[in-house]
Amino acid sequence: MTTTPLTTKPTVAVPSALDAGRELLLPALRDAVRRHLGPEMARLAEYHLGWADSDGNPTSSRGGKLVRPALSLLSARAAHGTAEDGVPAAVAVELVHNFSLLHDDIMDGDATRRGRRTAWTVFGVPPAILGGDAMVTAATSALLEAEAPGARSATASLTAATQRMINGQCSDLAFEQREDVTLEECLRMAGDKTGALLGCACSLGADLLGAEPGLVDRLTAFGEHLGLAFQLVDDLLGVWGAPELTGKQVGADVRVRKKSLPIVAALNAPGAQELRALYFRTEPLDEDDVRRVTDLVERAGGREWAHAEADRQAAAARRSLDFPGVPDGVRDELLDVAAFIVGRQS
Repeated sequence: MTTTPLTTKPTVAVPSALDAGRELLLPALRDAVRRHLGPEMARLAEYHLGWADSDGNPTSSRGGKLVRPALSLLSARAAHGTAEDGVPAAVAVELVHNFSLLHDDIMDGDATRRGRRTAWTVFGVPPAILGGDAMVTAATSALLEAEAPGARSATASLTAATQRMINGQCSDLAFEQREDVTLEECLRMAGDKTGALLGCACSLGADLLGAEPGLVDRLTAFGEHLGLAFQLVDDLLGVWGAPELTGKQVGADVRVRKKSLPIVAALNAPGAQELRALYFRTEPLDEDDVRRVTDLVERAGGREWAHAEADRQAAAARRSLDFPGVPDGVRDELLDVAAFIVGRQS
């Protein structure tokens, strides 16, 4: 059986909510970085965020897609507020997200992000760690200083989501040393590592405005299901993604023996003895081994299961919004963003 890159879904157009969110968010995010971070940490953060070069000179880069803060702005509108009402929530979510990226780059040893050197390779590991720490405290300050009825509740929600994200990262690291990771454990790890912050992003604007708990809970559920669907698609791309779309080799996750969802599903499938023996041997995997492992993962049903589970999680996310109270236009925009991040090819 031969494998082909994951190119079955068309590329989804960038939703208008992301462009609108960027225009509203960036001035507030720049202000938060400059007010809440010291000069050295602000310079590191501005480099990491793509606003400046390593000497502090402005660049023309647009930085990341700002998906999570855009969802926070939409959640404020879901609670019948304005996007402007959700700006503190959006700023806080983006700062926490970038704290995780700064630390992830160090832990993974990644030398590049968005086409240029990662912050730790430019400024050093200790400053990059401190930069991430500074972003977390700045996120808390952004929420607590907001003149909104739910500032305290929103801060508690973001703190809990951040702790879950850290727990998920810890589990992911622990999995590297284990050969007995179950699919249930892997799903729980992905829910914490990816789903928790996306769930928080989708509800934080509403939470900040003091929305009723039922609405906050449904928006959180939407984001958590979306986060799992996102992670499943990301894991599929990590094995079968086309290099011209992902920027990585086919089988990138196989080469590093990552315990991603489709791989763990295959490792736990009946008759996976050959796959387990090859995947857990001590010798490095050569190109023939990578192709064989990829083939065995597909034969064991890992690819089919991950596609089906991604579809199931996406459907559950849609159902979470199927209730009275969310304005139809906002619901449509939330679903557009969901389709964009789940249907991406890179």
